[in-house]
Amino acid sequence: MTERRSPQVPGWIARSVQTSVQTGSSAARSPAPKSIYPLGVSASPVGVGLDSSAVRARMVQRIAAAGVSNPAVLHAMATVERHRFVDSALVNQAYEDTSLPIGLAQTISKPSVVARMIELLLDSDAARSGQGRVLEVGTGCGYQAAVLAMVTKEVYSIERLRGLHEKARSNLRPMRLSNVHLILGDGMVGFASGAPYAGIICAAGGEAVPQAWCEQLAVGGRLVAPVVVGSGKQALLVIDKSSHGFTQTVLEAVNFVPLKSGIA
Repeated sequence: MTERRSPQVPGWIARSVQTSVQTGSSAARSPAPKSIYPLGVSASPVGVGLDSSAVRARMVQRIAAAGVSNPAVLHAMATVERHRFVDSALVNQAYEDTSLPIGLAQTISKPSVVARMIELLLDSDAARSGQGRVLEVGTGCGYQAAVLAMVTKEVYSIERLRGLHEKARSNLRPMRLSNVHLILGDGMVGFASGAPYAGIICAAGGEAVPQAWCEQLAVGGRLVAPVVVGSGKQALLVIDKSSHGFTQTVLEAVNFVPLKSGIA
């Protein structure tokens, strides 16, 4: 039996701004989109003064115009009802391209940012070869986990705040997503029991990418996370893992809540 060793995690991961340039990357071949609403569960808003499907369609048009082209991602964004994941007082803003408060000083990310990060996540060697298990750090209200469930085989989503973990469970329960596993835990250490992951995506920005995430990423996998790159500003960081090591790419500026450790 041969021993399988992971590439050593270099010290520069997410601490330097050594940047490789990606051009002409093709859209990932994702699993065929599937409906998340089983028989007997309405896909129409109840008690909401808007035409959910029409408003979502306009939201997706804006996302596509901004550059997201992966058909599976666009289909998922058009299907998952974002208004179900925000407080009733914010329902009329649910399909605007803005982050919204979800309690406990946390937010639901902009739809355009969710779509952009998931498209990046799927454009990896592991995803194209059929590996489909992903780790989401920061479940929040569960919206991004629902979108991920449509374009990946299996989602492990970890949340450190008990109140949000329970809110996500409540939001996702009617959808009966058998491929989503919600975990209450410290996202900084990842979730080794589900590793290796074809993709890891984070919804909070830290000073550096934890080594545990890099170790739990499969060879050929991709990690997408916001990181602080200087003067308190954040940017999207993409890390690709190969048999030879890691390659990182720093992309556009973003603004996420801070990445924290521990369970609260």
